[in-house]
Amino acid sequence: MSAIGSLIFCTDCGNLLQESTGDTNAVLLCEICGARNKDTTSKTIVSESKPSDFPSALRAKRSAVQTLTAEDKKTEALTQHTCARCGRKEMYFTTVQLRSADEGSTVFLTCVCGYKETQNN
Repeated sequence: MSAIGSLIFCTDCGNLLQESTGDTNAVLLCEICGARNKDTTSKTIVSESKPSDFPSALRAKRSAVQTLTAEDKKTEALTQHTCARCGRKEMYFTTVQLRSADEGSTVFLTCVCGYKETQNN
């Protein structure tokens, strides 16, 4: 009888035998050729690996240290809204969901002059 992991094969014809009973005195009968195969206790193979054992371009990109500039962190968009302080026609805005999901989001408006305004939608 030969075994690969937990699979046991007949030594005469190579047929897959019934699973091991764990008893070394048991005999497994091949359903194809009728050969009697001695049962072996199941063998457990444990292997360990590190992420560096399997290099990946995606993993390398993800684990690389990234430096963000102020421009990368900018999440505001420009909208047509008049500033109450300086009268400028455009203001930057960002939205955040501060209340429950069935209610509108909160809009934060910011002017280049430093004036800030909040609107609840």
